[in-house]
Amino acid sequence: MRPIYLDNNATTRTDPKVVEAMLPYFTEQFGNASSTHVFGTDVSGAVKQARRNLQALLGAAFDHEIIFTSGGTESDNAAILSALEGQGERNELITTAVEHPAILSLAAYLEKTRAIKVHYIGVDGRGRLDIEAYQRALGPRTAIVSVMWANNETGTLFPVGQLAELAHEAGALFHTDAVQAVGKIPIDLKAAQVDMLSLSGHKLHGPKGIGALYVRKGVKFKPLIRGGHQERGRRSGTENVPSIIGLGKAAELAAAHMEEERTRVGALRDRLEQGLLRIGHCFVTGDDQNRLPNTSNIAFEYIDGEAILHHMNKEGIAASSGSACTSGSTEPSHVLRAMDIPRKALHGAIRLSLSRENTTEEVDRVLEIMPGIITKLRAISPMWQERQADPERCAPDYA
Repeated sequence: MRPIYLDNNATTRTDPKVVEAMLPYFTEQFGNASSTHVFGTDVSGAVKQARRNLQALLGAAFDHEIIFTSGGTESDNAAILSALEGQGERNELITTAVEHPAILSLAAYLEKTRAIKVHYIGVDGRGRLDIEAYQRALGPRTAIVSVMWANNETGTLFPVGQLAELAHEAGALFHTDAVQAVGKIPIDLKAAQVDMLSLSGHKLHGPKGIGALYVRKGVKFKPLIRGGHQERGRRSGTENVPSIIGLGKAAELAAAHMEEERTRVGALRDRLEQGLLRIGHCFVTGDDQNRLPNTSNIAFEYIDGEAILHHMNKEGIAASSGSACTSGSTEPSHVLRAMDIPRKALHGAIRLSLSRENTTEEVDRVLEIMPGIITKLRAISPMWQERQADPERCAPDYA
């Protein structure tokens, strides 16, 4: 039976139409986009169209606000390092406790090596940002705020428009890691006060190894990679033309499928989620009223999430326990810890992330298989056995 892929927040399958668009730029149209002869000018025109496709998807005012990069991590690093380098005595960074490692690892490095003060803003039990703590952290030394648009583990959406406005009132720049949001929910950068935004191609059915950084016109930008004149001198190196073309096509397709993401994919997620909750002793983590339409993070009590994933994989179902960048770690998710998820469920959370390629038949097959997996694992769980023996004593178990 065909495997079922429910790990689209880790990466998506490259759309065949994207691959088709890319192929000529490996062979027939192989010129360097910076060359002035016909081989280069034909390619540079295609690169410009890809940039315009991203501009349209993001609602950016100008196509030159889009800088092509190698992906979300490079874009995140470039945005934060540029802001810290270009704002004089402002040497403080504000971010959240639930950011992707691309932000948190850089923040930790900056604290240790550059004496940058980092404020990590907490979240509540539904993954919503502590706005009051955020406002208290803002001040005359804040150089940049970096808050994700959508959490990669729970799908919880953050009020980036409001947060950007508050950052600007304090004289700070605002960056958002929108890797999970772009292509799944509408974004209008002409309306939002976002200064910089990161995205990655492989999260929206584009190729891996390509991404972009939006830098609003008028924002001073210091390049992370220096050398040639590419990307208006903001990101040197010969353009990865095939992947840029692929990202542009993926952006075009994402715009065309946006309503499907909200309706059909959202309904599939709800169908999957409601069926799994019937198993009992499990709950949805994150803000179930304000999240991505494709993402469900469910915490199963008294069992281990890695064990659940192992048995799912044996049945041909792919899912994850959180960020692919931290998979293999035995530590519970930093996102769920920040949300103060109860101990009895902290290790039992799994993330199910769908895409426009998933079907009702796949969801129903998962719902047929999962109850048996959970029952089997609870039968050998010491925590479950203890609860069965003394349910009153174990009932609270929220330490």
